[in-house]
Amino acid sequence: MAAKRIGLIGDFNPDVIAHRAIPKALALAAADVGCEVEPVWFATDKIVLNDARQFADFAGLWCVPASPYASMAGALWAIRFARENKIPFLGTCGGFQHALIEYARNVVGICDADHAETNPDALNSIISPLACSLVEQTGAIRLKENSRIRNACRTEQIVEGYNCRFGLNPAFQSRLESGGLEFTGWDENGEVRAFELRGHPFFVATLFQPERAALRGENHPLIRAFVVAA
Repeated sequence: MAAKRIGLIGDFNPDVIAHRAIPKALALAAADVGCEVEPVWFATDKIVLNDARQFADFAGLWCVPASPYASMAGALWAIRFARENKIPFLGTCGGFQHALIEYARNVVGICDADHAETNPDALNSIISPLACSLVEQTGAIRLKENSRIRNACRTEQIVEGYNCRFGLNPAFQSRLESGGLEFTGWDENGEVRAFELRGHPFFVATLFQPERAALRGENHPLIRAFVVAA
C-alpha cells in the first residue's frame, strides 16, 4: 500500500521544537494505525494561490506552528482548500490562529479579519495577545462532550503544552459561533483552546501543540485520529 501523503503547511525550521516533533508524531500514529504516511513540507511562500493541483494527491493537510508565516496568503489559501474540499485538516498553534482568520474572512464575512502579531493596527484582530503568555507552558484543557477531539482523547480533560503569545480575541467568539464554528476546548479560565467544524470529515485546530507528545515517545490520540481520517 502506498504511503499517504500529508502536507505540512509552514516554513520548516529545525530549531522549532514542533517542527522536529511533527514527523515523529505522524510516524507513531501511522505505526499504531497500521499504515504509512509521508510528510511533505510546503513553505507558505511557495504555495501557488488558486492552484488545486499542488494538493491533488494529498490525504490530509496540517497547518503547523511557528508563525508569522513567510506568506499568510499562502497559509490561508491552503486552509481554505482543505475546508472547502473536505480534506482532513489539523491546525496547531499558528495553524489554529490562521484557521480562525480564514473562517472569519471567508465564511463569517469579516473580510479584514487579521492577526495582531503581523498587523497590530488592524480593526478586526481575530487573533490578539493572550492575557497571559503561554510560551513553553502547560495547562489543562476541558473538552466538549461529544466533540471530535473529546471522542479521540476519550477523556473530559487533557493537559497539553504550548508555545504561543496569541489566541482568539474573545470579542469575536459569539460571532464565529453564530457562523457555524464550534469551540470544543477551553482552559481553566474559560478561554478557547480548540475548535472544529461539524459536517467536515476532519477539521480540528488547537492552540496547544499535541505533536510534542511524540518527543516523549507517546502517540497522541488526536494525531492518531487525524491519520485515521486521512
